[in-house]
Amino acid sequence: MTAGRLTAPLRRVVMQAEDVTGRITGTETQLEALAKHGLAFRHARPPRAYFLTPAGHRLRQELLTAAPPPAARASETPGGVFAARTGTEPAPPPDGTARLREVHSAWQGLLELRRMTNPDAAPDRPCAWERTHLVQAAALALEAAGCTPGVSGKDGYVVMETQQPQAVEIHGTDPALPSYAEALTAAGWQVGEHRIRGRGRALLASPRRV
Repeated sequence: MTAGRLTAPLRRVVMQAEDVTGRITGTETQLEALAKHGLAFRHARPPRAYFLTPAGHRLRQELLTAAPPPAARASETPGGVFAARTGTEPAPPPDGTARLREVHSAWQGLLELRRMTNPDAAPDRPCAWERTHLVQAAALALEAAGCTPGVSGKDGYVVMETQQPQAVEIHGTDPALPSYAEALTAAGWQVGEHRIRGRGRALLASPRRV
């Protein structure tokens, strides 16, 4: 499927998909049309939302690459675009059930992406998308497990890039680190602990391959 075969409204739906999960929103007619083209699928569980397939993700990347740099999409819609919290955000996370639903939906979408893209359809092992979006993937796993994200790097988990390939660092208080390690391990990550000079203990996590 090439972008030229889609109408402008359908291309816009694909481009505005959530970065982490590929969840898309639009009219029922638009969503069904993308599903017929093999670019989206409907999740079997409530709320039965639509998500991009691997082909849809590839098309979205092509469209975004060809398009001029967009303004921040979070300001274009009332609800904004979902993003897992890494612990570096300057404002605290929103309270209430709405955020819990967003995180749950994002995690379910990621599990479905694992089923669709892992060669053995295993949902318990990170997929290719997670390996190219390490910080976002680890942050989503932590938030979905109920761990509290930090604010401006304090008072909760903080997920950071590291110079080591295929790995991220997770910082937090010493008492909280075991719970972060447990959450990431359950989500299919390999986790170890190390010490950073002048900064204390931290976790080093990598997506598990087998």
